[in-house]
Amino acid sequence: MKFVRKMLKDNKGATAIEYGLIAALIAVAAIGAMSSIGTKLNTTFNKVSNNLN
Repeated sequence: MKFVRKMLKDNKGATAIEYGLIAALIAVAAIGAMSSIGTKLNTTFNKVSNNLN
């Protein structure tokens, strides 16, 4: 019975899962931002290239 109580009080696993979820959300936001910036940069470089020709 003491083992069960000890396991219920242990929050280390929950904390690790929360940190994992936070890291995943940050990764998704970073990928979305980089995709948007990449598209805009591609458009800008194409305009510059066309003006140089």
